[in-house]
Amino acid sequence: MVGFAIGAVLFVGACGGSGGGAGADNAGAGGESRTINGKVVEAGADLAGVNLAGADLSGLYLVGVNLAGADLTGANLSGADLSGANFLDANLYQANLSGANLNIANLHRADLVDANLSGADLTGADLSGTFLLNTNLRDANLVGADLSRSNRTTADFTGATMPDGTKYP
Repeated sequence: MVGFAIGAVLFVGACGGSGGGAGADNAGAGGESRTINGKVVEAGADLAGVNLAGADLSGLYLVGVNLAGADLTGANLSGADLSGANFLDANLYQANLSGANLNIANLHRADLVDANLSGADLTGADLSGTFLLNTNLRDANLVGADLSRSNRTTADFTGATMPDGTKYP
């Protein structure tokens, strides 16, 4: 099992950031770090397999974070910068990722059932093999994204820019 990054600090000064979510504590000058469920997270942190169900990570800077296999059921990641993040096999059931930056993120085989990705930037993201049932992708940017083998029959792509650059009706 991959070890967890302990003692890392999440800098959210440029993003605002306030406490939130069950088990969340703020520490440091001006509340510039966040501990959630006993784990301190930061950009690039290794949080593989961590339980962050229901956590409020909205607006945070989490570039390159490893959340492979993590449980993010019902988590709020709206407006977060998750570019280059690894969500391989992650559970994002009913998660809010509206307006999130998921540029070149790895969402391979992630569970995005009932998730909200409206207005999200998924440019170049790997969504292959994902579960996109009832997923809200309204006005999302999917240019260059890989949707191969994804189950998306009930996803809402209204107004989204598709992988080939065309606008969905």
